[in-house]
Amino acid sequence: MAAISHVYTIARVAEMLGVDEERLWDLSLGMEPEDGHLWVYGLGDEQTAAFTPDGIEYLQQLIADSKP
Repeated sequence: MAAISHVYTIARVAEMLGVDEERLWDLSLGMEPEDGHLWVYGLGDEQTAAFTPDGIEYLQQLIADSKP
């Protein structure tokens, strides 16, 4: 497996996939780092979810699976 060279914030992934950020939060609750879900920590208590390219593919599958 290749090393992770970049990640996308949840806000960016929501924009890329054309879905609501809150929906991505809900879908990503069960994701683990091995699924491509990471946390990025900033100053103080600032933190945000981020996804690897594999994590984005995983989210796309979750979105497809959750459609009625």
